[in-house]
Amino acid sequence: MQALSTRVQKTASELDVPWRFVTAGPAGKYDPDNNPSGVVTQLTSAENHLVQQELTTFVNEVHTAGGSRLPAALAVHLNEFWKPHTPLIGSDIRITSSATALHEILGFSLLNPGQGILTSRPYYGRFEIDFGFKAGVKIVPVNTASEECFLPSVVNDFESALQESNANGIGIRAILITNPHNPLGRCYPKQTLIDLMKFCQKHQIHFLSDEIYSLTVFDSAEPNTYPFTSVLSIEPVIDPDLLHVIYGMAKDYGAPGFRIGALITRSKALHKAFTSIVRFHNPSGLSVAYATAMLEDRQWCRSFLELSRERIRDAYRYITTELNRIGLEYLPGSNAGLYVWVDMSRFLGNNVGSSNERREQELSERALRHGILLQPGEEHDLKAGWYRLVYTTERRVLEEGLRR
Repeated sequence: MQALSTRVQKTASELDVPWRFVTAGPAGKYDPDNNPSGVVTQLTSAENHLVQQELTTFVNEVHTAGGSRLPAALAVHLNEFWKPHTPLIGSDIRITSSATALHEILGFSLLNPGQGILTSRPYYGRFEIDFGFKAGVKIVPVNTASEECFLPSVVNDFESALQESNANGIGIRAILITNPHNPLGRCYPKQTLIDLMKFCQKHQIHFLSDEIYSLTVFDSAEPNTYPFTSVLSIEPVIDPDLLHVIYGMAKDYGAPGFRIGALITRSKALHKAFTSIVRFHNPSGLSVAYATAMLEDRQWCRSFLELSRERIRDAYRYITTELNRIGLEYLPGSNAGLYVWVDMSRFLGNNVGSSNERREQELSERALRHGILLQPGEEHDLKAGWYRLVYTTERRVLEEGLRR
């Protein structure tokens, strides 16, 4: 007799997937002062370390804040920066313990087990965990190249993928985008967003827009970039009951430890569904208090975000200059996010008969032996050898990672 349930045996087996949950191991995480021989893991996790001191200073000065005010404070904040077509109010927003928790809530609320969500390649690999582990929802990839997924014509690829998935017995109930994109660091053109929303309206499926990197947009001096456009800022072309936006404090504010996520939707049915299960995903009162204090201090927010974008811009220009110097190609046209999409394919082995997945794992094994962590295949690109490289870490750490 098995001691554990069948469902948890399935989720636990994911711990055995090569490289998905790899750590620094016995060597420990690299620290230039306390562990200089450790493994540089900081280039894989999309965290903004460039504003940690400013965030800590603010938190240390907070004495009190009303947690019940957080949705209203966030509405004011998003109205200022997203410019929604219809201004948001507090009742449009529901708060949970991180965007990750919200992914699970949305999967549980909008789809039945075995149904699917379309998203274009490459995509954030943890979506499969977030939506799949407990809700039993499948992420169905749309086979697009990195340069193609922002074009209005990508709707044709979504149409083909929807028809194929439905024919294979995986009913599509939603599409999912990250805007700005993770891992490509680009913003979607407005017309592409409009066409994707019309696609969802046509098929009466949900449109999920993860906009957690929306305020990391910076001037990269790259050609052919687009400004950030929230789907909420566009004149409605979709039933509001089908449009849902995901946000959180982890990326724009460099505060993943706050565990604050937000659902922005005008769907009353989804509001009710959310309320029925959010008790399992409530944030801590302390986090809510800090987040409320931050968002209600409008001048501090503006100054903090301006400083953050300046530092992200400088870090981006540094990493791309260094990549050019050492001869590593990367996807140009980025102007958002905390990472750059780097081509490491020339270092892949040429073992006859090896799959692309295995070749990427072998490359990551070689990198780990040299003290640097690279996660292979995490973003599911069609082409082997592309990696997301996070550059918003301490400059000394970034320099050491590049040296290795």
